Amino acid sequence: PLTVAKLEGIVNVNWWDAFLGFIPGSMGETSTLACLIGAFVLVWTGIGSFRIMASCVAGLVSIVLLFNIFGGDANAFYQIGPHWHLVLGGFAFGAVFMATDPVSSSMTAWGKVIYGFMIGAITAMVRLINPAYPEGMMLAILFCNICAPAIDYFFIKRNIKRREVRCG
Repeated sequence: PLTVAKLEGIVNVNWWDAFLGFIPGSMGETSTLACLIGAFVLVWTGIGSFRIMASCVAGLVSIVLLFNIFGGDANAFYQIGPHWHLVLGGFAFGAVFMATDPVSSSMTAWGKVIYGFMIGAITAMVRLINPAYPEGMMLAILFCNICAPAIDYFFIKRNIKRREVRCG
C-alpha cells in the first residue's frame, strides 16, 4: 500500500485495516496495533526507550506536515497526512523494535531525543523526496546509528562543561 500511495498519490486501503494489520505486507509492517503493544512491553520492562519512540514519531510527523503545508501540488504524495505514514510501511516496527536497540542507539537522555527525531525526519524525507525508494525506515536507522556516538559525545561534553562551571 505504501508503494501504491507513492506511485498514485492516493491510499487504496482503509486506515483501520492498516492500523490493525489486515493489509498485505511484510511481517512487522502490517499491524501498528501489535507494534504499540510491543512498545508498551518494552517501555514497561525498561528495555526500550520511550524518548526514542516518541521522538521518532515527532520527527516523522513534523516533516510530513511541512511537506503537507509547503509541498504544493508538485507531488500528490506530499499531501498524504502523517496519520497514514504512521501506519503504512515499517515505520511503527522500526521505531519500536529497531531504533530502540540499546547497543547502537544514543545513551544520553537528550541524545535519545535527537537520535529518534533524526530517524523520523530522515524516514519522512526519504519517503517523500526519493521517487525510487518508498520506505526509508531502515536507511534512516542505519544512518542515525552511525551518528549516535557523535550525538552522545556532544551531550556528554556539554554536561561536563556545565558541571565545571557549577563546581568550579
